[in-house]
Amino acid sequence: MSSLPSPRFSIVSAVYGVAGYLEDFISSIDRQTFPLDRVQVVMVDDGSVDGSLAILQRWAERRPELVTLVTQENAGQGAARNVGMQHATGEWVTFPDPDDVVSEGYLENVDRFITEHAEVDLVATNRWIWDDEAGDPTNTHPLRHMFRRDRLVDLVADRHHFQGSAPAAFFRRDRLEAEGIRFDDRIKPAFEDAHFTIRYLLSFDRPMAGFLQSAQYHYRKRSDGSSTLQTSRAHPGRYAQMLELGLLDVVRVALERHGGVPSWLQSHLVYDLSWYFTLTDAQAPAGAPTSGPAAERMHELIAEVIRHLDVDIYVPQTLVPIQRAPRYVIQHGYAGRRWHEPFVLFTELDRREVLVQATYFFTGDQPVEEIVADGEVVQPHHAKTVEFAYAGRVLLRRRVLWVAANRKTTVRLDGEEMNVVFQLPPFEVKVATPGAMRWQIGEHSGRVRRESAALIDPEPETKEGRRAQRLWSRPRIQRKYHHAWVLMDRIHDAADSAEILFRHLREHHSDVNAWFVVEEDTSDWKRLRSEGYADRLVAHGSMAWRLLMANALHLISSHADEAITNPPAITEFTHPAWKYHFLNHGVIKDDLSAWLNRKPIETFVTSTEQELASIAGDSTYVFSTREVKLTGMPRFDRLHEVGQRFGPDQRDLVLVAPTWRNELVPQPEPGSQRRTLDAAAIAGSEFMQCWREYLGDERLRAAADRHGVRVAFLPHPNLQPVLTELGLPAHVELLSYDGADVQEYFARARAFVTDFSSVAFNEAYLERPVVYYQFDEDKVLGGGHVGRAGYFDYRRDGFGPVTMTAPEAVDATLAALEHGPTPMEPYAARIRGTFPPRDGQCSERVYQAVRRTMRNRTKDAPVPTPVLRSVVPALDTET
Repeated sequence: MSSLPSPRFSIVSAVYGVAGYLEDFISSIDRQTFPLDRVQVVMVDDGSVDGSLAILQRWAERRPELVTLVTQENAGQGAARNVGMQHATGEWVTFPDPDDVVSEGYLENVDRFITEHAEVDLVATNRWIWDDEAGDPTNTHPLRHMFRRDRLVDLVADRHHFQGSAPAAFFRRDRLEAEGIRFDDRIKPAFEDAHFTIRYLLSFDRPMAGFLQSAQYHYRKRSDGSSTLQTSRAHPGRYAQMLELGLLDVVRVALERHGGVPSWLQSHLVYDLSWYFTLTDAQAPAGAPTSGPAAERMHELIAEVIRHLDVDIYVPQTLVPIQRAPRYVIQHGYAGRRWHEPFVLFTELDRREVLVQATYFFTGDQPVEEIVADGEVVQPHHAKTVEFAYAGRVLLRRRVLWVAANRKTTVRLDGEEMNVVFQLPPFEVKVATPGAMRWQIGEHSGRVRRESAALIDPEPETKEGRRAQRLWSRPRIQRKYHHAWVLMDRIHDAADSAEILFRHLREHHSDVNAWFVVEEDTSDWKRLRSEGYADRLVAHGSMAWRLLMANALHLISSHADEAITNPPAITEFTHPAWKYHFLNHGVIKDDLSAWLNRKPIETFVTSTEQELASIAGDSTYVFSTREVKLTGMPRFDRLHEVGQRFGPDQRDLVLVAPTWRNELVPQPEPGSQRRTLDAAAIAGSEFMQCWREYLGDERLRAAADRHGVRVAFLPHPNLQPVLTELGLPAHVELLSYDGADVQEYFARARAFVTDFSSVAFNEAYLERPVVYYQFDEDKVLGGGHVGRAGYFDYRRDGFGPVTMTAPEAVDATLAALEHGPTPMEPYAARIRGTFPPRDGQCSERVYQAVRRTMRNRTKDAPVPTPVLRSVVPALDTET
């Protein structure tokens, strides 16, 4: 080290399990333009087992004058940093994470600022987001507005600036030592940094902080989602220790030292609290509490924090881009009083149906509504309340009303006539920031560019896109695809509700310009061509498909994946004008609102009264009776017909059909529904171990032989590509969706075994015995798969017994086989109470529902909001 009394900077970093990222961090330190003889680096290896220590040892050997290496048994990040602080000798200390990097001039710019501003107490650096997948860092951090330039901020006078990141901050070491400030390693999984930083700032009567645009800290967002911050929502400590030992503790320190919570800290706490309300229970990951003591404790702690904040000042006036719902929850959700927005937003005008959506947020009891159209009190054509539940408690609601768009309309709430707005008003602010001015003002502002984007043709990036943009509006093309109805199931296969509806249209409504889309040369493509539909078949991804989609009036599919509802090959050259109609590919029993609420669904097909009410009734879904229709899925028409062909003596399968799991199946390839699977990982997973235990049970094989049936395995289509690599017993027949009549499989079932698959509704529709084998019930229904537990309780509403172990599942299967080819009670009664009459008219009802979206609906009678009721109230639930 140099002869200076102490280094200018001590860099203290806690290392655990970051071998894959550590070289980037080391390189960014070695490349600093600031003299490294004035820098001390203290690296604390916290018991790493992945090679991190070896990398650190090589660095320390190469740069002994720079690097001090400390090793310890694993004790956690905070404890490791505290040990590192014992070795720190620098004037200023910072705590970067070893999977992040800093810009080359990082230390030089911090040093320059400290030299120019001797009164500064803390320096905050500019956090950029470094997405592993995207590549280069981007200036997209939600607090980036604080770093427009290098500036010294009096936090008490400013009140809008705050700093909570210890990795992206520099602290006076002598102050830390004098105040005895250390990291509290009990605070998990996050806020440990903020707790440390806030306590440091609270040690000053009037903290002066530098906010440096010029010093960039690149925070790595890992592609595998494995960082502490990325996994924090699933950590139980987020809902207990973070609040009690973190947020509440800094409130306590502020009250003790300052007699109140300083303005800058109030702004900080509003920001931190908002992250608890960006995801509702329907969106929350597995591990987040949605009921029980942990959820109640979370609400108690948050309410206690809010009690010390002037939320009526600091929530409306925050400069941080906090979404509307979290703002309202913090300001009104815990206040214990009724509240509603002071306006009604009129939005989503449907010119064909001549209806407009009117909405407002409220807390507490719903206001008394009165809608006046042309001086006449009227009922809305459709109405519902969207519920925003957090940790099992509904803290905010949004009213959705569909009213006539051809009448002068006012809305009264609790007797008061509301202001009507046609776009959301901006939040009240007391400070005009440069960013806000650039966004709001002028003909070239960000707001104007965003609003005008839909009026300007996109600029295609591909040759095919440029060609399609030239061709799609030519008269010949427009005549061919005029008012086209485009139907498709999956991109790469058919044989579901869209194909069945397509056949119905061709047979009974030939005036409809209907086309079917599927990938060329797939088994379904070849089958449909051989059955005489060649002139109405369009290959997905082809130029004909692009031209068809650009002119389509309706897009009708049994799937709602992004590749279908928002295909990039189409949106690159035009703004689609089709109405999207969701046929569904299974009866929805779980809460899928987090996924489906983002979809532009015009017709939402349901098949049971309970499914209808769970979506169109007061719920977490945004859809009302305007979109949601009880028609039955078109597939049920053919399913019923096929089922009649297989009498009891022809049912020769114990059909085992589990659904998939999120952790086993990666995201689809862009613009596709295909996924690249790891066969070895799936075969070795708990999922397959449990299913192999069931399928390999000797009692099951013997019972199948005794009853003259075969055990057959039909996993979800997402798992089909690795079906032959799963190590299943030789006596198990492997069934594929590809080129097969899957409905015949369902009809041939003597007994049906699944975990959570909605295919059980198909079997119940056919009145076949069902067994549920749910070895990972808590994880799947707790948010570990797609959606969360919904209205459907398997033990109360299910069509067969619920089992948790393979032997129990085998016992239940054997009991079903012994009973015979039909469900035993009480399951038979539940089936009768679930489904409307099987009349073979589902396709026709869907056709009529789609047609109704194209006509004036203002003369239709108001539709009552459906209420969720039990299927068979008199029956006891199964245990």
